Amino acid sequence: MIDKATVQKIKDTADIVDVVGDYVHLVRRGGNYMGLCPFHNERTPSFSVNRRKNFCYCFSCKKGGSPVNFIMEKEGLSYHEALLHLAKRYGIKVEERELTDEERRRQSERESMLVANEWAMRLMEHDLSETDEGRDVGLSYLRQRGVTDEAAAAFHLGYALDRSSHLTESALKAGYQLDVFKRLGLVGTSQQGRDYDRFRGRVIFPILNTSGKVIAFGGRDLKGGLAKYINSPESELYKKSNELYGIFQARAAIVREDKCFLVEGYMDVIGMWQSGMKNVVASSGTALTDGQIALIHRFTDNITLIYDGDAAGVKASLRGIDMLLSHKMNVKMLRLPPEDDPDSFARSHTPEEFRAYVAENETDIIRYKAQVMLAEMSNDPQQRIAAIRSVVESIAHIPDVVSRDVYIRECASLLGISEEAIAKAVAKAVGEVMEKRRRERMRREFPDAAEPRVPPSAQSAYAEREGGAAQAHTGTGAAQAPAGAGGLRAQVFPLARAEQALMRYCVRYGYMPFCSQVDEEGKEREIDVLEFVREELEVDGVEYTVPLYARMAAVLEGMRGDFATAFARERAAADAEAARMRAEGIREIAARDLSVDDIRREEERLGAAIAERRDGRLADFRKDWPGRELLSHEDDEVRREAAELLRERHQLSHIYSREAPAEREEDRLDILVPRAVIELKGEMLDIRLKELMKQLSEAVAKGDAEEEHRIDLEISDILSMRKEIALDMGERTLSHP
Repeated sequence: MIDKATVQKIKDTADIVDVVGDYVHLVRRGGNYMGLCPFHNERTPSFSVNRRKNFCYCFSCKKGGSPVNFIMEKEGLSYHEALLHLAKRYGIKVEERELTDEERRRQSERESMLVANEWAMRLMEHDLSETDEGRDVGLSYLRQRGVTDEAAAAFHLGYALDRSSHLTESALKAGYQLDVFKRLGLVGTSQQGRDYDRFRGRVIFPILNTSGKVIAFGGRDLKGGLAKYINSPESELYKKSNELYGIFQARAAIVREDKCFLVEGYMDVIGMWQSGMKNVVASSGTALTDGQIALIHRFTDNITLIYDGDAAGVKASLRGIDMLLSHKMNVKMLRLPPEDDPDSFARSHTPEEFRAYVAENETDIIRYKAQVMLAEMSNDPQQRIAAIRSVVESIAHIPDVVSRDVYIRECASLLGISEEAIAKAVAKAVGEVMEKRRRERMRREFPDAAEPRVPPSAQSAYAEREGGAAQAHTGTGAAQAPAGAGGLRAQVFPLARAEQALMRYCVRYGYMPFCSQVDEEGKEREIDVLEFVREELEVDGVEYTVPLYARMAAVLEGMRGDFATAFARERAAADAEAARMRAEGIREIAARDLSVDDIRREEERLGAAIAERRDGRLADFRKDWPGRELLSHEDDEVRREAAELLRERHQLSHIYSREAPAEREEDRLDILVPRAVIELKGEMLDIRLKELMKQLSEAVAKGDAEEEHRIDLEISDILSMRKEIALDMGERTLSHP
């Protein structure tokens, strides 16, 4: 692990304009830089880069963040890998901190597996080209398939000798523990307890992740065995549903071309790569998964499926269409001639011919599906209905309303159905798709919640008002909802919007002075926004119900020590700058022919200007520091939510920016922050009030006069408490000017 000081140095050194500038042509517009977003296609710049905050944000696709987050998104790297990438770029020496025992154990296991895979890959590469069997069998097969030396080297192709324990014995001689190779699926154990090589007698296709690490292997049988291909089992390194063959070799080309070709097999990837189509990956014969689509989506929104031209290939091409469309991918289909697969077509055509074929025959996926279904339609009305419904369901997975309307018109024409009928069917299907997604998301994100979760009533925070004690209002027992205060999060956590508004002030202005407080000894102490919010919530025993916001509040509180250290450094630098400016200014004043009174007035003006500059610098540091830290936090959810909370509220216009309001938000914190606290507490009381009204209706229906009276009293208390909260908040705010 990178030690804390080095991580901070990387964050402080990496400049967002410098980092983004490698990918985006930026134009200075006012205080910010603007450019075309590197994460989606657009004609009007909506990607804003703020150097002072070290922060970027796209107002269209909502992606952005710190330099660390930008590199993670753009290069598909992990948090740790992005830090190393930036450290290398800026020449920062990485110091590894001492790991805990558990961290050391996990890291050791993972590193051991990566080292073992790397060693096995090198052994099988060697055996392919440096042994008689490898050359006569493995290399001969690859030559017959038209694989060049360049491709074999780029994809690290190898051969596993057809001996029962060649790799096993070689690993032992090299000093490796066989347990690691068994977990990786390279070595198996027979029923008799004998260890053996699983991939023997096969051409080997190493599977690399986006960082170029060997995580698994595929082996192609050359002896006519039952299993033509075998693959590594899933392990700590390899999750089949999240990996694609060739992604490491293709990722740079995918970003450069802003397009990805998806094929089925290893040889399809290699054949197309050799033909110059280097932006190609394979699902390795498995059904396409959400994880694989998300992996492609890191690098591009545009994908073209290429399958064999035979009937089986056509059938395979229709799998995964709805999933791709639901990921907001621009999906096209390339159908090859019936006698070809991507590999054979690439070998029999020049790169120019292949590219020309793509340009002429690439078809929009919905149009392709409609044409395929139309060709398969018979005179059977039921088959025709089923085909039309299948096309309608695919259209329903398209998120964009305008795109759906275009496809409705085209498919109506292709299928011979009225637009109105198709539109009604699509509208119904969209509702079913949305409901299905909602249920799936609920099951995935909130496995313990059968229904949308309503927090314990405001009674939990206020029921013991008479005794002055308040119980904590918590949100434990549910997993974190997706980012954004609306939608599912609001269903599961009804206070999410109010909590997000309050957290926004904490993230944007958390360490800015808010008010002062006089302690029992009569000493005045400064209270910042974050501390004020925490104290106001603790007064009434209120806690964040959204776990992410509770976590962010804890992170902000936990950073106080780091902030104090950083602020002390910044203040020392500001004081040094002020001293230099004062010395230079006094020299300039002394060099002028001025009277004593003029010198005094000039020095006063100089002192005021320097003090204003110093105070402004420190105020900006206080304001920007917590947000900059959260934007580079190792927690993915914290980073994403921080980016959302730090973005400007207004959308950029076609002339790049909007004039700033006359009154800055930070100048009105004394009003805005208490109001946000009041609104949160008020919404808690409203939830309880709704519960009481429902209980009152039930009591009236039952004729339970005693219960009616009890509920009436509590309703009166709730209404009066809302007024008291507002008055109490106002008094406390006014008492700490």
